[in-house]
Amino acid sequence: MKKRVAVTGMGIVSSVGCTIEKFWESIANGVSGVKSISQYNAGGLPVKIAGEVKDFSCNGNCEKLYKFNETLSIAYDRRTLFAISATEQALKDAGLNENLLADANLYLGAGEGQNCVELISKLLTPYINNENYCDEAKLFDSKYAGEFAIHDQMMEATIPASLIAKRYGICGEVMTSLTACAASSQAIGEAMLRVQNGECTVALAGGTHTMTAALDVIGFSKLSALSKCFDKPERASRPFDLNRNGFVLGEGAGMLILEEFEQAKKRGATIYAELIGYGASSDAYRVTDMHPEAIGAVAAIESALNSAGIQPKEIGYVNAHGTSTLENDRSETKALHKVFGKYASEIPVSSIKSMTGHAVAAAGVMEMIASILALSEQVLPPTINLETPDPECDLDYVPNFARAKNFDVALSNSFGFGGQNVALLVRKGEVNKFL
Repeated sequence: MKKRVAVTGMGIVSSVGCTIEKFWESIANGVSGVKSISQYNAGGLPVKIAGEVKDFSCNGNCEKLYKFNETLSIAYDRRTLFAISATEQALKDAGLNENLLADANLYLGAGEGQNCVELISKLLTPYINNENYCDEAKLFDSKYAGEFAIHDQMMEATIPASLIAKRYGICGEVMTSLTACAASSQAIGEAMLRVQNGECTVALAGGTHTMTAALDVIGFSKLSALSKCFDKPERASRPFDLNRNGFVLGEGAGMLILEEFEQAKKRGATIYAELIGYGASSDAYRVTDMHPEAIGAVAAIESALNSAGIQPKEIGYVNAHGTSTLENDRSETKALHKVFGKYASEIPVSSIKSMTGHAVAAAGVMEMIASILALSEQVLPPTINLETPDPECDLDYVPNFARAKNFDVALSNSFGFGGQNVALLVRKGEVNKFL
C-alpha cells in the first residue's frame, strides 16, 4: 500500500517576494517581478531585463561565509543563500524537530553557481599570458591556490544540497536533480516516491538557481530565446500571447517539507496539501525544443494521472510550464488537448512565469507552491500580459486577473531543456485558508 504524502511546510525566495505571504500576495494580484537588471551594468548586453530577487536578506540566519578551516573561508553564492533561506522558512513553518531531521532525505533541483565562475576568472587572470597560456605552477605556488580550488568546487550544482544537509544534520539520502527547467519538479517527485514507498517519513524537496548573470544572459540571447522588451520590462513575459517574443530569465529558490500523512497528523502538523501523482519522460528529440507533437509532455502528464488514479475530468487547474516562447506554449497547449480531450477547454490554465520570470531549476518548486496556495485559497493566479491570444493557444489561460474557483486537484507541468518532462499532481489539504 502506498503511503500518503503531506506537504507540511513551505519556503520561497523569488522575484515577487521572499516569503510565502509576499509571494502569494504578488501573484494573486498580477504583480510582475521583471525589472531592469540591477546586479551589474547590463548596458552592453543584448538583453537588459530579468526576474531578479530584490530585498533579499539573510536576517542573521544564513552565514555569508563558509569556513573550510582556520585560515580559509568563502562567501556563499546567491543560489546557496536562497536555498538556505527557503529551507529555514519551510522547516520553521513545518515545526520539525532535530530528531525527525536526522533521518530525513533531501532532494534539490539546482544548477551551477555563476557567482563562482566570475570569481574564478578573476583569480586566474594574473596567471594567463598573452598567448592564453595559464602558468599553473605559478598559480598553485601563489597564496591563492587554495582559494582557487575551493571556488572551483563550490561552483558545482551539488553544493547547495551538500551544505543544507551539513547545516541541518540530514543523514538520509541526499540527491541533486540536474534536469534544467524540470529539476525541482523532479526533486519533488522523487521525494514523494520515497515517502510513498516507506523509505523515509520526512523529505525536504525543492530547488534553487540564479540565471541572471551576464554569461546566462549572453548565452540565451545567442539562442534567440529571450524577450527584448526593455522599455516596459514588467510586460516582457507574456505566455500564450500572439505578440510574445521570448522568455525572461529569473532566479530564486523554494523548499517543501513532505511527510508521511499519518505521522504529520499525529504530531498536529498543518497539512497544506497532499502530493498524489508524479510522471516523468524524455522527448529524445532536441536539446532546445519540445517535440512538435508534445509526445514527452503527454507521456509525463498521463503517467502522473495514472500514478494518482485520477481521471482527466477531476483536474480543476493546470499550472503551466508556460515560458512565453512560441515552441513551448503551443506544444504545451497541444499536450493538454491530447490528454484532456473534450475537458481541455473547461480546465483553467495559467503561467506564473508571466510574473516571476523563468527561474529554471527553481521554477518547478515555485509553481508547485503557487498550485498549493491556489488550492488553499481557492483562487487561480493569472497569466498577466495576455492581451492578444495566439490562435494556436486556445485554452482558458486566466488572463490578467486572478479568479475564484472551487477545485480539489491541480496539475503542475515542467518541461526542461534536453527534453526532460515532469508532471506533478497535488490535492487540496486540510486547511481552508493559508493566509
